Amino acid sequence: MDRHPHDGGRETTGTRPDAAPRPTGTPRAVGLAWGLLVLNTLGSAGAKTIVPLPRSLIQLVTMGALVAAFALALALNLRLRVRASAYLFLLTLLLVPSVISSVHLESGFGALFRCARLALFVGTLWLLSRWWDGGTTFVRHHIRMYFAVLGSVAAGAAISPGAAVPELYGGRLVGALWPLTPPQIGQYAAVIIGLTALLLLGRRTDRTSAVVVIVPSLVLLALTHTRTATLGLLVGLALAVSSLVLTSAAARRFFAWAVLCAAVAAVALSSALQAWFLRGQSQENFSNLTGRAKVWDALLAAPRTTSEQLFGVGLGDKSFGGLPIDNSWLAVYHEQGLTGTAVVAAIIIVLGGVALLRPPSLPRACAIFLISYCAIASYTEAGLGDASPYLLHLAVAASLLAAPAATTPPTTPEPPQRPRPRGAREPEVN
Repeated sequence: MDRHPHDGGRETTGTRPDAAPRPTGTPRAVGLAWGLLVLNTLGSAGAKTIVPLPRSLIQLVTMGALVAAFALALALNLRLRVRASAYLFLLTLLLVPSVISSVHLESGFGALFRCARLALFVGTLWLLSRWWDGGTTFVRHHIRMYFAVLGSVAAGAAISPGAAVPELYGGRLVGALWPLTPPQIGQYAAVIIGLTALLLLGRRTDRTSAVVVIVPSLVLLALTHTRTATLGLLVGLALAVSSLVLTSAAARRFFAWAVLCAAVAAVALSSALQAWFLRGQSQENFSNLTGRAKVWDALLAAPRTTSEQLFGVGLGDKSFGGLPIDNSWLAVYHEQGLTGTAVVAAIIIVLGGVALLRPPSLPRACAIFLISYCAIASYTEAGLGDASPYLLHLAVAASLLAAPAATTPPTTPEPPQRPRPRGAREPEVN
């Protein structure tokens, strides 16, 4: 986020005189590897761009980014030093039902390709776990990379407003330079808004840097009309700030002002907020979650064999009957069965339980925000069972909850003892 003016370009935890420098031993290339993982999870399907991009070209770029991220992480960690992590262990375990269901080829050869992609994705996270130390390093990488993505969205809107707000998406903001959908943009904006606000609250960044990130991101979030991202931001930030209330006066002030502003907005802007929330939809369309409920009912009513119930039909494009599932739990049940659903549930429960057991701190608050956001978004968005931004959000949470690496203090050699003269007596001990 911000840099100390006299640290020679090293990343710091803030602009205060006592700000600690970026931990030594964390190469800058780690941030590049993380950025390549972000690029891989942007996806290849979305709105029409200003310059038409063939889907094969986009897939080549995203898969090339994953291979490059793995190669870079391996080059940085040739000795294969990793940090033990329940999150990464469970992600590795998720590969088992994915492979078992995909080898039957019910979803075609693409299922095996997606399994290989997930394995490479998890392997890259294992290699990068060496630098998971409970600090905010990966939070800053996360904010920078997604802010760059939002920058491309803003640039596309400035170049061609018509392509950025098409009628096909009901006048909602999309990616005009890279095919991004409104829910994707809303997710990225909500996540970096929440994380930046928490860094500001913990005095790990200055107000100018925070405003530069938060204000444009809020504008983009409003233009996407994404209800899930907005709700996840508000609830996640409320839970995260609440975890700091007992130990931070700044958190108590922030919480009080947030409640006051929310009450004023609810009274003065109730009609405008309701119109924004409904997005011009009828009450019936809103009640069935824009048609999602019909897809969910059809998926649950479909006949399945015992093998399909346990392990699913294989990794696919998160759709059923040609329509998007838009629910992480049903998507995992459909593709990885009850086994995969149990593993994903264990991931959320374990990360949430570890976060609750940690003492109050800024890293813990950031982890609570990310875990709660992913849990809320999982109801109307898919992605917890495959390589996706949601797994990256949870990986950042796992890095925040990791115990600091033990350091061995340097040993001071004992000074050489001078030989006693011949005939000298031993000193008497009283």
